[in-house]
Amino acid sequence: MGARKHIAAEKIKEARKNLYFAKLKGVPSSPRKMRYVVDMIRGLEVSRALGVLRFSKKQAAADVEKLLRSAIANWETKNDRKAEDGELYISKVFVDEGVTMKRMRPAPQGRGYRIRKRSNHVTLFVDAKTNDEK
Repeated sequence: MGARKHIAAEKIKEARKNLYFAKLKGVPSSPRKMRYVVDMIRGLEVSRALGVLRFSKKQAAADVEKLLRSAIANWETKNDRKAEDGELYISKVFVDEGVTMKRMRPAPQGRGYRIRKRSNHVTLFVDAKTNDEK
C-alpha cells in the first residue's frame, strides 16, 4: 500500500474509534420493508427503541432489534462500562440495497416472468447523550 493510502487509512481508523456502530449485511428482505422499520426508531433512546421493536409485528423488526443490541454491546466494550438507562440514543441508521437474486417464473405461452429477490444492508450508529442535551 502506498504511503498516501496508508495515511488515509490511519485517519479513517482513528475516526472510527469514536464511533459506535453495528452492521447487518445480506438480510433477505427488500430495502423498502426494512426502511419502514428503521424509520420507526431513528433518533430514539435505546430503551424506547428496543420496546418499539419488541412489539412490532414486522418480521424485519427482529433483525433490527438484534442489530441494536449488538451496537449497544459494542459501545459497552469500547467504553469498558455498562450503559446507563437513558444514556444512549440512535444517532444514525440507514439501509442500503444489497445483492438482488434474479429468478424466472413460468408464465403462459412459453414466456417467463422475472422475479427479483432483494436483500439489504443495515448500519446502525449509537451515541451517548452529553450533559448539555439532558
